[in-house]
Amino acid sequence: MSRLRRTSHPFLLLLLGIVIGAATMPLLMRAGQQFFALAPGDTMMVTCETGLGSAVSGTQARLDCAPANAAATKLTVPTAATGAASAGQSSAWSVSLAGITDGQAVRGPLAVEALVSGGTAETVVFTLDGPAPARHTERRPPYFFLGDDNGIARGWDTAAAPDGDYTLTVTASDTNGRSAQARARLRIANRTAASTAAAQPVPAAQSAARTTELQYGAVAHLFYLDRTEPLVLARDAGFGWIRQQVHWKDLEGPQPGNYAWGELDPLVDSVHGAGLKLLLSVVRSPGWYTADGSDGMPQDPKALGNFMAALAERYKGKVQAIEVWNEQNLAHENGGRITIEDAGRYVEILKESYARIKAVDPSIIVVAAAPASTGINDPLHAVSDVAYLEAMYSYGNGAIRGAFDVQGVHPGAAANPPETLVGDITSPAAGWTDHPTFYFRHIENVRALMAKYGLDNKPVWITEFGWATQNTSPGYEFGNAVSYQQQADYIVGAMKLTHERYPWVEAMFVWNLNFAPLKAKEGQPLHEQASFSLLDASGKARPAYNAVKRYLGALRGR
Repeated sequence: MSRLRRTSHPFLLLLLGIVIGAATMPLLMRAGQQFFALAPGDTMMVTCETGLGSAVSGTQARLDCAPANAAATKLTVPTAATGAASAGQSSAWSVSLAGITDGQAVRGPLAVEALVSGGTAETVVFTLDGPAPARHTERRPPYFFLGDDNGIARGWDTAAAPDGDYTLTVTASDTNGRSAQARARLRIANRTAASTAAAQPVPAAQSAARTTELQYGAVAHLFYLDRTEPLVLARDAGFGWIRQQVHWKDLEGPQPGNYAWGELDPLVDSVHGAGLKLLLSVVRSPGWYTADGSDGMPQDPKALGNFMAALAERYKGKVQAIEVWNEQNLAHENGGRITIEDAGRYVEILKESYARIKAVDPSIIVVAAAPASTGINDPLHAVSDVAYLEAMYSYGNGAIRGAFDVQGVHPGAAANPPETLVGDITSPAAGWTDHPTFYFRHIENVRALMAKYGLDNKPVWITEFGWATQNTSPGYEFGNAVSYQQQADYIVGAMKLTHERYPWVEAMFVWNLNFAPLKAKEGQPLHEQASFSLLDASGKARPAYNAVKRYLGALRGR
């Protein structure tokens, strides 16, 4: 993550790009008149924060800024009568942006077009980075961000995106291997003043009051151990659910279709016998179902559908919910590589799994897996959770609509208190305070996205949330800024916040119950998974466990 830069140029004329040959020249000009010499076929995009008058005569372009409302225009020096370059002349391959100025504050609809000169682009890729990242590809002119209808821009309704600072980058490529790039920074300010420095989440729509009881659970690891004590501790704390991850590749083999349930049988029986409900999160394909032999998502959705049907049949009445995969926007959850196109493949897998599970046991709740909260877009690491969810929701004209019961969410927190937002006085954990995904309230952005696609009739389950404490795992250094007491306060604070302000959240699972004693046995007492635990390395209650127990007890009047 990098901190977004903010700039302001009052009463300046800001030139997005003057393309002369292959050079791009920035121009800043106060109100007044200027003349510029351009070669035939050259294009200059200008926007004035006052008023803009312009004219082209021969190879002279006149720009005149006068006090008035902001305006924008495109100046093109005429070429030969045919509109093509003069004989023997080749135009420079370049791309520029029209419809937006660098540093612009935006409210409401926005239409941005990429202007390609010197040839025809094979692909024009728009990449939006910021609180609600997005990616869009155009293959035919005109090249509009988010597309067009018969040449008329559909436009981007910025009111549906969180306020904050964004960068829009356009990359044009042709069949000869040439590429060109242009970039503009903008600030969406529909809900805050244009000068507001911090990106704030969109307030999610709320009903007048909670209509369903908020249920609580804990993520636990119950394979190959004495399950009695952790299950007693979970129940005594007031949890009604256990979430257990299941590796598909460990349960099918050595040939396709041969299921060996092994330790899962007594695990399910133990949770059921303890009077707790069970959510299974299914991940990790057998290698023969993937294109590269990895344990990522299967090539054929029917392969996972077959396993889900067998799972639902075997544990009918004992498993109440199934989450189809986990943090599917991370490369390591998908065989080592991830792209935005994988979101469509996930929807197909979810559709097949949903149909097969419901055919066996309609009472099982099917959870659309929670992407990890991240703003990273890198095939070897992750796709932004907001971009991934948007790709899921828009795939196949909303094909996901009938393929899940609830949406899983993993709201980030880093070392920040649960009620805070970007720009608030938060934690001293430098590097984990400048992006919405480092905050629990990022869940509001996810809910706003669901509403945008008409999916706000679906409830949300927070299938993982928590705060790390001291650890030695790279990438989790923020936990070193959180004491055990702060962990307790933040977890209970998130529970209160969710109960009081998010009636659309129906269940939330603390990450995690008992990983600290398990990691201690492996010789890794300061592993990041251990640092999130409600229990210490010896299996005794941390302050967080006791705080949760007191809160849930008071909530239920016991």
